[in-house]
Amino acid sequence: MFKIKHLIISCFAIALLSLGACKSRFEKLRLSNDVAKKYQEGIRLYNKKDYNKALILFEGLVQKYRGTAEAEDLNYYYAYTLYRLKDYTTARYKFKEFADTYPASKNAEECRYMGAYCYYLDSPKSSLDQENTYKAIDALQLFINLYPKSDRASQAAQYIANLRDKLETKAYDNAKLYYDLGGYDITNYKSAVVALKNAQVEFPDIKYAEEMNLLTIKSQYMYAKNSYPARQEDRFNEAIEYYNEFIEAYPNSKFAKEAKQLKEDSEAGIVNAKKILAEEAAMIAKYKALEEGDKKKKDTINKNLDNKTQK
Repeated sequence: MFKIKHLIISCFAIALLSLGACKSRFEKLRLSNDVAKKYQEGIRLYNKKDYNKALILFEGLVQKYRGTAEAEDLNYYYAYTLYRLKDYTTARYKFKEFADTYPASKNAEECRYMGAYCYYLDSPKSSLDQENTYKAIDALQLFINLYPKSDRASQAAQYIANLRDKLETKAYDNAKLYYDLGGYDITNYKSAVVALKNAQVEFPDIKYAEEMNLLTIKSQYMYAKNSYPARQEDRFNEAIEYYNEFIEAYPNSKFAKEAKQLKEDSEAGIVNAKKILAEEAAMIAKYKALEEGDKKKKDTINKNLDNKTQK
């Protein structure tokens, strides 16, 4: 993916330079074999913040300078040029490659950090897939492990905290989505409970903990309420257990009144479920009694008919 994005940037830059009818000084240099001059011009263009032109020159020089003394600085500038052009996907790869290739370089720590930072910049908003967010956390944590005394370590830790905050938001929103979809399929309420519990296991200090515990009670209550009467008692009891856990953890919660109402509604639900089941049992017993009575009447009639026949 990063190669495609990088290729687009390079092609765009070349296209811009090719618009003129005649070859510019830059174009002549690009097509020349004077690698030393290209290198000097690339650095000059970078410092001038003309990153598109600098990228074109650096792109052509990387292979030619491989294994030379100048390769280290060239790759450093190359990675930063991609970063300045906001091609974070390719830049992070190049920064990491630099740190791996030149571990003793004075710029190795910086490039390791910048590679992780590019992952951070590529982390999407919480509503999207968070694969890059997890990778960014891993890369930043690796930097901290490698350079615990670095001045950049505290900033890396803050970035990790920001990313974890995003993951917490994602987890909460996902669970809430299950709850919102419960009206279409009651199993979504159960899925919401599972998602809420799993999120709190993964993020023990999640900032949404209080809201999530309330939503757990709501989800379980709605799951019980929309279940068959035969299953309601157990499911309402589970909602009451979640209420007890909630009020123990947050005795002064601003949601205490709402939570208590859910508990009372669950208790009423149990009473109502038992009443419905008792009525159903009574009806079944009555039906069986009537059925038994009809059977006895039929047996009596048949017996009388047999007696008359014998006479």
